[in-house]
Formats: sequence, structure tokens, C-alpha cells
Amino acid sequence: MMAPAKAPPLLDRLPKVRGRLAANAPIGPMTWFRVGGPAEVLFRPADTEDLASFLKALPADVPVTVLGVGSNLLVRDGGIKGVVIRLMRGFTGITVDGTEVVAGAGAPDLNVALTARDHSLAGLEFLSGIPGTIGGAFPTNAGAYGGELKDVLVSAEAVDRRGTVRTVTAAELGLSYRHSSAPADWIFTSARLRTTPGDQLAIARRIAEIDAARVESQPRSRTGGSTFANPPGHKAWELIDRAGCRGLTLGGAQVSEKHTNFLINTGEATASDIEALGEEVRRRVLETSGVKLEWEIRRLGEKA
Repeated sequence: MMAPAKAPPLLDRLPKVRGRLAANAPIGPMTWFRVGGPAEVLFRPADTEDLASFLKALPADVPVTVLGVGSNLLVRDGGIKGVVIRLMRGFTGITVDGTEVVAGAGAPDLNVALTARDHSLAGLEFLSGIPGTIGGAFPTNAGAYGGELKDVLVSAEAVDRRGTVRTVTAAELGLSYRHSSAPADWIFTSARLRTTPGDQLAIARRIAEIDAARVESQPRSRTGGSTFANPPGHKAWELIDRAGCRGLTLGGAQVSEKHTNFLINTGEATASDIEALGEEVRRRVLETSGVKLEWEIRRLGEKA
């Protein structure tokens, strides 16, 4: 009896691109936690047209995951099946159009805030306190220091799984606290942001204040940023502290002593350590306060 034919590697099933395709690509080191397994295939599109044509020709059974700078992300130890798309070169441009700033999805939030500052445009200072990219702000309506994406978003460009490029308004996305109603298969490629003319010195001062506040209150270790969303009427870090979790460890993972809503990799943690510690924190908070914490960090991939 003949053995069944072996399925071809995923890379051989993918359409031709102008960007870069790599099989079994390490992506854990690209995240701030510095843990996790590889991507079955990593795709770095050259531009929006390259991305759209790739998605249009991609076999329907191949899963797609989008990766930014990996600041609020935990990749599980078994890695991510299918294609991981990373929007880098070709998606990092930032331009100013009157009082609006147009930023590619791969543009770091800090760079967008600094560009607005350099043009004496106010309203985007809060972005300097979000450790990610503009594209990564859409799934959770990212916010910090008194501002949220929904407060400044005019419109966005997105590509859906069928390769259709569309422009949508902020109202169409249904943005609310740590939530977006946009379809899960949309990949955002750029955003147009609203600002107001302001005093450059005052804008610079506010960005410096935000940076100082982050240095003062947040750990600078291998962390994924804010771990849990604030439940209505509560602050996650206070609930975690009250549950006795400050400094709690599991394997190489630890609840930060400096800010209890941050989990850190002390150097030898696995993704399983970090996720399990997070679940233990959730269990203790529920037990002590009756509040169920919801993960803000995205957890992706397969367990080892």
C-alpha cells in the first residue's frame, strides 16, 4: 500500500510577491517579550498593492496573522501557523496634509507624535506613550495618557482577505474602549489623523511629561506592556496589587514590582510561563474581588 502523498510546504503554495517571503521565520525575538515560536511563513509586503494582490491570490484555507513591532503581543511557544504579515518598509511613511497627519501602518506611534510636534500640530501627544505602531492601534482602539485612537482618527485604509482595498471613516469602525467593530480579516495599511495648530514648545513639553511618567511608572524590562484592560470602575493594577500578586513569579515570568499590570520576562521565561502567570493573576483577582480581568495583550499561535 502506497503512503499518502506529502502535502507541499506552505511556501510552495503561496502567490508570487514583490516583497519578501521566509519559511519557518523566528518571530519571538521580534516581540518585546522576546519569546515564542516561529512563523510558518513570514511575509513582508513591498506596499499596499503587493499586499492586496497577495491576499487576493492566497488559498482560502491559509490563516493570516498581522504582526507589528510586537509590543503588546505574546507569541506562544509552538509558533504561528499560516502566514504572518509584517508591515515594515513601504508602510512607515508619515506626511502632513494641512492639519491632518497621514501615517503608514508600520509607523511607530512615537514617530507620528514627533512629526506632529515638528509641525506645531497638537492632539497626538498621547501617541508617544503607546509602544506600538499605528496599524496596531486599530484592533483595540489603543489609548494612553488621556487620548485614544478614536479621538483623532479621520479615516483609514484597509485591505480585506479578498484583497479589496477600502477607505473607511472612524464612525464605520465602531471604536470604543479597547474595542473595534472592524472585521477581523481587515489589515490596516494607513491612517489619517486629526490635529489642531498648537504651540510647539507646549507640545514638546507634553511629550516629555509622558515620557517621564512612563519611565517613572513602567518597567523597562522584557515586557508586553499593559497586560489587562481596566474593568469598568476599576484599575487593573490596583486589583492585581490587592490580590497580592506584586512580584509573583512562575518559571521565568514575573509580575512587575514597579507596575503590577505588567508581566516581565526575567530572562529565561517561555511564552507558557508568561501566559500561565497571567491566568494565575486573573484567578486570584477574581477570587479576591469578584472582577474578571480581560487580556489586553494579544496571545497568538500554538502551545508547544
